Amino acid sequence: MANIKSQIKRNKQNEVARERNRAVKSELRTRVKTAVTAVGTPDEAVALRTAIKRIDMAATKGIIHKNQAANKKSGLMRRLNGLRADAN
Repeated sequence: MANIKSQIKRNKQNEVARERNRAVKSELRTRVKTAVTAVGTPDEAVALRTAIKRIDMAATKGIIHKNQAANKKSGLMRRLNGLRADAN
């Protein structure tokens, strides 16, 4: 346990940030799953737009790297296009 006042404060700040980052990453996974399961339904466009928006917001806030955001969006689009092709 830290004895220095500034380090105690830093530990508290790190814990808050860790919880926030965890929540955002969890939401990213949820939004991507929702977008994948919405393929072929009327909600498909909304789900995809929401997933991409959340990915971009996470990158803007520095929770994920901008290249990782690009990779996630690219992978999501490839996955959705594959599912659409299988459905037809």
